[in-house]
Amino acid sequence: MKRDPAKHFQDLIVWQKAHQFVLSSYHVSDSFPLKEMYDLTSQFRRAAISIPANIAEGFKKKTLPDKARYMNIAQASLEECRYYLILAKDLGYGDTLQLMPLLEEVSKLLEAYTSSILDSGFWILAPDS
Repeated sequence: MKRDPAKHFQDLIVWQKAHQFVLSSYHVSDSFPLKEMYDLTSQFRRAAISIPANIAEGFKKKTLPDKARYMNIAQASLEECRYYLILAKDLGYGDTLQLMPLLEEVSKLLEAYTSSILDSGFWILAPDS
C-alpha cells in the first residue's frame, strides 16, 4: 500500500523525530554547567535545531539536488550533535548518551529519506571538462 505524499514538513516522520530530538536536547543541556551557556550548550542546541530546520527547508525545495543538499546538511548537523553528546559525557555533564538511541533513529530515518529523494528521479550529470 502506497502512502500519500506529505503535504507539509510536519507530516514527515523524520522531521517529527528530529523535533523530538531537539526538545530532548534542550532538556539534557539544561543540566550543563552555567559556564557552558555560551559555548557547548549554545553550540549543541544550534546543531540540534539545524536538523529539523534543514529538513523543513529542504522539503519545499523544487529540485531533487536541492532537496538532497538540505538533507545532507541535516545529516552533518546530526553528526555534530553526536560529537557534542560524547564531549559532554566525557566532561562529566551527565548521562548525555541517553540521547544516542533517538539520534540513531533520526539518523536512519534521514538516511532513508535522503535515499528516497535521490532514487526518485533521473540524474543528469554534466560531462567532465
